[in-house]
Amino acid sequence: MAVETRSPVRSSVGKKAVMAVTGILLVLFLIAHMLGNLKIFFGASSFDHYAHWLRTIGTPLLPEVWYLWLQRGALTIALVLHIWAATSLAIAARKARPVRYAHRKPVQASYAARTMRWGGVLILLFVIYHLLDLTTGTVNPIGDPRRPYANVVADFAPERWYVTLFYTLAIVALGFHLRHGMFSAFRSLGQQSPRGERRARAIALVFAVGLCGGYLLVPFAVLAGWVS
Repeated sequence: MAVETRSPVRSSVGKKAVMAVTGILLVLFLIAHMLGNLKIFFGASSFDHYAHWLRTIGTPLLPEVWYLWLQRGALTIALVLHIWAATSLAIAARKARPVRYAHRKPVQASYAARTMRWGGVLILLFVIYHLLDLTTGTVNPIGDPRRPYANVVADFAPERWYVTLFYTLAIVALGFHLRHGMFSAFRSLGQQSPRGERRARAIALVFAVGLCGGYLLVPFAVLAGWVS
């Protein structure tokens, strides 16, 4: 009688590993992208030069812009796998405990789960809008790939406050996502003592606040007129 073998990736341990690896890849990209964004404070020439350099990575081995599209493809795959693993684990956890306790008090885990779920949806919607805005230029007021600095300034102009608001909500949701994700990762690595958990919470909070702050500097600097 043949025994059906199950792929290790489809196990709970495998799915957690997928979440960890894809999460690390996405966080590394977020750090690099944030640092690149901050070059806008060095002026239009510096920022435009940086944006042009991104388009030429890999040349002449690769045609211009190919590296960026390969990167976007890899990040999209990582994001899809991350969402798949998170959703599968959430469904499995719910099935494992189908009956809710009548007098069960709200706990931090349930709050974190709701934050991750709805925050993830908001982040996904923002990523789609962000690509249409500053990558393809479809919804950008200027949409000129030769003028990335001008595109950013036009995007977060005071009269387009709703764009800045949407950006801010998405970045805050990302911060909650990162904080919870990093804390969970530390716990998985064995930081489960009271002292270890406090340290893990502090590190996750500082990292999330620092990254979100770096991203929010740009739109609010444009909104305040510091970058124009």
